[in-house]
Amino acid sequence: MFDASCRKDGAKVMFERPGQPPITYAAANDLVLRLATALEELSVRPGDRVAVQVEKSAEAVLLYLACLRTGGLFLPLNTAYTGAEIDYFLDNAEPRLFVCDPGAVDQHAKRASAALAVETLGADGGGTLMQRAAQAVPQPAPVERSPNDPAAILYTSGTTGRSKGAVLTHGNLASNTVALNQAWRFSGSDRLIHALPIFHTHGLFVACNMALSAGATMIFLTRFDVDQIIDEMADATVLMGVPTFYTRLLKSPRLGPLATAGMRLFVSGSAPLPQDVHTGFAERTGHVILERYGMTETCMIASNPHAGERRTGAVGFALPDVDIRITDRETGAALPQGETGAIEVRGPNVFQGYWRMPEKTAAEFREDGFFITGDLGRIDADGYLHIIGRDKDLVISGGYNVYPKEIETALDALPGVAESAVIGVPHPDFGEAVTAIVVPAPGASLDSATLLKALSGELARYKQPKTVLLADALPRNVMGKVQKAELRRHFADLYTPAASDTAS
Repeated sequence: MFDASCRKDGAKVMFERPGQPPITYAAANDLVLRLATALEELSVRPGDRVAVQVEKSAEAVLLYLACLRTGGLFLPLNTAYTGAEIDYFLDNAEPRLFVCDPGAVDQHAKRASAALAVETLGADGGGTLMQRAAQAVPQPAPVERSPNDPAAILYTSGTTGRSKGAVLTHGNLASNTVALNQAWRFSGSDRLIHALPIFHTHGLFVACNMALSAGATMIFLTRFDVDQIIDEMADATVLMGVPTFYTRLLKSPRLGPLATAGMRLFVSGSAPLPQDVHTGFAERTGHVILERYGMTETCMIASNPHAGERRTGAVGFALPDVDIRITDRETGAALPQGETGAIEVRGPNVFQGYWRMPEKTAAEFREDGFFITGDLGRIDADGYLHIIGRDKDLVISGGYNVYPKEIETALDALPGVAESAVIGVPHPDFGEAVTAIVVPAPGASLDSATLLKALSGELARYKQPKTVLLADALPRNVMGKVQKAELRRHFADLYTPAASDTAS
């Protein structure tokens, strides 16, 4: 797909970089071919892993493409990972090459061995790997790969234990890119504002893959800055972001119909989009944000329609060639439309399995090929998929199933509440106690008793929180997802006698 874009219009700008020279498709292609040769000279062979922990740069994306051309498996790592975490990933994946930031080379040079080469790549495009590429001849032809051959390993966030490596194939990535370009009407005339990290599915396998396959231009930003994003909207068509992007944009007085006049599409994913943000953005700009649904193991699964109602609180319909069903959590039996259960998915987008974890892989797939996502949801009367929450976040209190999102929605609608998170905490009588953590809106004065009283008429008694705790903020990962596992660990002893006395 990338080669086709280069042949079609090599002079077109692929990466537009504020403060740096642009990179055309022809220049990008030349660098990809030289990087591919450099990788082969470093003994990267088909099936070998290439672990990469570097700052965001256009060259890092081109390294990804070069890795695919050699038949290697690209393994991007979060730049926030510590030395101990890197040790785990390198031990688990056993890569042939580890590419790090030049500033961290002293820390990582000791990892080099006969089995592991260590090279550097900087945010400015410098580093030892780029020096190798500059001296290399362009790779004459790519290593042939089939749709079933592995292309990348992405490690899950590991909120319930050690991270698992999801193995994604060339077919997974290609099929999802085609489906998304079709669903969102993405083309070579688009100019995408890219402010996402590139060690994650959203920034790399959605945004970058769509742009390079369509021959579009990426306005490539190293970080999210509200004023810079609004400035770039004057000459852009699409923004892909996480809910935090839109929350921050709404705080700017510059956001309005004039600022977004040239934009055709705003996409949100990686975490639930709050209803007030969805509504507020539409009121301020006239644009309805398109919310979609995906995960590391499957790339994108569903999307609200490009043409048609983009329903608040829903993630739309299955993408082309993707099947979604809702099943009973215990039996796996399919549930009628409208009932809440486990979300299962099947299609060419679904990953091959977890790296070197055959038993875990087998446990996550049904015999008919459906992958158990671990999410809970329902499909409404019009066919829209609604995400209710993670299966592991389900609270079982006194024998009743309690879905945190229902309570969070009720809490978030109360005056003075900025956001909330509901978790289950061990309780001597109920097994788990429904517990809410609430962040007050700026300037609001809230107390637990008032919030509990407000919920008493809204929710069945078994759903009502036993405790409401106030907090300055909720813990989130880099993509904006609330880290409920961290909250459960923090409040694990809340209902023990000593802790209860203190909490009261």
